[in-house]
Amino acid sequence: MSGDTAFVRVKRSADEVFAFMADPANLSLWSFGTWRTEIDDTGLVRGTSIRDGAVIYVRIEAHPEQRLIDYHLGAKPDTLSPRIFGRVTSEDVFGDGQGAGLSLTALRAAEMDDARWHSLIATHRVELDIVKSSLETGHDHRAT
Repeated sequence: MSGDTAFVRVKRSADEVFAFMADPANLSLWSFGTWRTEIDDTGLVRGTSIRDGAVIYVRIEAHPEQRLIDYHLGAKPDTLSPRIFGRVTSEDVFGDGQGAGLSLTALRAAEMDDARWHSLIATHRVELDIVKSSLETGHDHRAT
């Protein structure tokens, strides 16, 4: 199994970035894999991919003290596995006034061919740009 990490700086506090990324209601704002979502009473997300219409289930496990987020994914609600991990780093670590750091790490699933894996890597970089823009400008494409 291999992995990839994408990183972006966001001119917001680490707490704001963490809260945004840990909120399942925000997935449809930035995640191409969960472009259209339904969220049940337990927080389980049923999303539809903008890429191919595939259905994916997501459960977010947030760890506020460490500002870590585990995204458990699967094709069925009972087959979720942690494959995407978020980490929010305080601006204090960088000391340059450019805001918090946001990392998304993806693990390659065994069934992913090279084309799908490379697409996922590229998509995560675009998704982080959308997160950055959404947080810094307040723009919500769903509202227009």
